[in-house]
Amino acid sequence: MLRETKIDNLRVHVYASRTAMGNAAAKDAAGAIQEAIEKNGAANVVFAAAPSQREVLAGLLASDLDWKRVRAFQQDEYIGLDSGHPAGFGNFLRRHIFGKAPFREVFLMECAARETASESCVRYCALLEKYPPDVILLGFGENGHLAFNDPPVADFNDPLGVKPVLLDPVCRRQQVNDGCFAALEEVPEYAITLTIPRIMSAPRAVVTVPGPSKADAVRAALLGPVSSLCPASILRTHPDAALYLDSDSAAKTFVL
Repeated sequence: MLRETKIDNLRVHVYASRTAMGNAAAKDAAGAIQEAIEKNGAANVVFAAAPSQREVLAGLLASDLDWKRVRAFQQDEYIGLDSGHPAGFGNFLRRHIFGKAPFREVFLMECAARETASESCVRYCALLEKYPPDVILLGFGENGHLAFNDPPVADFNDPLGVKPVLLDPVCRRQQVNDGCFAALEEVPEYAITLTIPRIMSAPRAVVTVPGPSKADAVRAALLGPVSSLCPASILRTHPDAALYLDSDSAAKTFVL
């Protein structure tokens, strides 16, 4: 580890490499999930779907968790994307973890036939209320978004738990930069997302943010004001959250 500190409530851990960062975050997440299993008999876990999560998901699969006691949720999904598209977040999670472990249940954000996006949100929110998340795995975006709560739509006091949103152009461009889409016009304009209050309600949050493209967002989240202009800054108020960075994402915030 290169650095360990605390900014407001948020524990921050900086590692020299992306691999070391991912392994440490996975160990933390596995411990949190195991604690929930021991306390409640099962753990409800919300997963993030992004290239930034690959090392964490691989590390979790290598752990000795009893996956038959884990219920899985996803935190966001595109609206209008073909159900088989590889960039769909449910499909990403199937490839990287949902299809590789014997989960107790997996709840995907899928629109049923004749169901509007708003109706899908209500249905998914009801599942989260039935099985309140114990642990949430997060990343954050180049514009500081949490899930798909971009600066224009992020609401720290949102009355909803899950909602449809219009995606910020910077967020959509990131999907191209991440290699999920070949061109900006291929990226859907709308998505479904857990809201900021729903994200913050999870008792434990493990946040993993690697790479040089996230360095400005990390600086804004950690050193700027707690503001919806950088939604990730709200994590500094979470009672039990840890942020894992590599040397690239931490480079504009800390002297390493």
